[in-house]
Amino acid sequence: MSRIKDFYTKYLSRINLYWLVTIVFLALTFTAGDSNLYRRYQYDEKIRMLEKEIKQYQEEIKENNEKLKNLRTDKEGLERFAREEYFMKKENEDIYIIKNKDE
Repeated sequence: MSRIKDFYTKYLSRINLYWLVTIVFLALTFTAGDSNLYRRYQYDEKIRMLEKEIKQYQEEIKENNEKLKNLRTDKEGLERFAREEYFMKKENEDIYIIKNKDE
């Protein structure tokens, strides 16, 4: 019993009860449960990353829509696209494909 009394007089007697409750509350808030502060920080980081990804994909969609609009309206652009991407040719033409060693 004297050990407990010594521990109390040495350490706990100086601490105000309100501070002790506050410290315990903060410790539980940081560590316990599914909604602790560390996990909330991780979730917020993931949300920021996903929002950045959404913005990137929206810009990509905008660029692709612009390309599609150009392909639908510009006949020369459509022909150039078909020649470059799908290696299409006219009947009286020969095509030579040069590939790099890296590919």
